[in-house]
Amino acid sequence: MLLSELEPGDAGRILSVTGDGALRVRLMEMGLVPGTRVAVRKVAPMGDPMELWLRGYALTLRREDAECVKVEEA
Repeated sequence: MLLSELEPGDAGRILSVTGDGALRVRLMEMGLVPGTRVAVRKVAPMGDPMELWLRGYALTLRREDAECVKVEEA
């Protein structure tokens, strides 16, 4: 399942990060690395962006970028 498919209150563990080179590197620099637990806190009224909680901080991510992150529900 993709990170973009999770709803507020759902959590998961990152399995892999895909995308072109620069995007993949940027996502991983923000802490979205395999094995990390991530939870969806909020989603904007129109569905984009979404606020995530991981590694002790909140991260706001566009849904388009969240589609590059594969997760397993936890």
